[in-house]
Amino acid sequence: MGVWVVVGGQYGSEGKGKVAAAIAIEERIDVCIRCGGANSGHSVALPGGEVLVLRQLPTGVLRPGARLLIAPGAVLDLDVLRRELEALGLGPDRVGVDRNCMVIEARDPDTERAVGLRERLSSTLCGVGAAVARRVLRGPDVALAGAAAERESWLRPFITEVAAEASAAASAGRSVLVEGTQGFGLSLYHTASYPHATSRDTTAAAFLSEAGIGPTFVTNVVLVLRTFPIRVAGAQAGPLEQEITWDQLRAESGAPGPLEETTTVTKMTRRVGRFEWPVVEAAARSNAPTEIAINGLDYMDYRNRGVRRWEDLTPPARDFVARVERRLGAPVTRLGTGPEL
Repeated sequence: MGVWVVVGGQYGSEGKGKVAAAIAIEERIDVCIRCGGANSGHSVALPGGEVLVLRQLPTGVLRPGARLLIAPGAVLDLDVLRRELEALGLGPDRVGVDRNCMVIEARDPDTERAVGLRERLSSTLCGVGAAVARRVLRGPDVALAGAAAERESWLRPFITEVAAEASAAASAGRSVLVEGTQGFGLSLYHTASYPHATSRDTTAAAFLSEAGIGPTFVTNVVLVLRTFPIRVAGAQAGPLEQEITWDQLRAESGAPGPLEETTTVTKMTRRVGRFEWPVVEAAARSNAPTEIAINGLDYMDYRNRGVRRWEDLTPPARDFVARVERRLGAPVTRLGTGPEL
């Protein structure tokens, strides 16, 4: 019961979608809320090798019967949302979109392209930042989801008030999970490398604000980390203090084949680096996690791949987990040893 918040502790792609899905299933979450926008995809590896990638809906879709909500602070790409609904066969009985979601217009990616966001910051050019800017300026050209539903008849049945649904669920003793987006190191307010940031704050408090949930409802804050942080392609995206190559990581881990990750939206090869204590310690201070999840123990040593018991992990991996607990002051409760859920 209670409200869970899942937040990234580095530069995004820490595995929040996988962790959120696991919690939704294990904890029998009743209401799953997605924050952010379509510029970041959350993925979950399913049995049989299929990978589910979601850019608007929460990964809690894997929990049968869970109510799936898109927060009022989210930015909505109607085409992306409609494709996800159709691909998963979901209707308004499962999914709700807050009437105050900001809707991306066709001009928003054009605006980002015109001001050189990709060249300056490796933006995905999905229009999220431009849409947020228009919302902040509060001009007559802003369309929120409630108004957009007047012209998009398919959207109309999905419109709801997420804060009211979530607060009613929490007050009734039902469980709620808020799935954050991106990572603490990309926070517009808290990054150490501004302007190399995303267009919003990326802390647990910010995600609660986006959803409209009071902080006293919160029972669990899960900080998700990965053993080797990544950033998107191009030095303009921001620094990785100890950047290495994927070939170097493959050789050190003993992986039998190539290692490489690409971004969900742009399909560009990500940069990878060694674990940075300053950014995760700052993330812990600002998010005050009750627990920590760590993904990528198989990147430390391929012998950890697929391991399901603590005692079967390599000693360096167990030592690393213990060190994270000591330095960040919260228990590590979930470990990822591969892409599987």
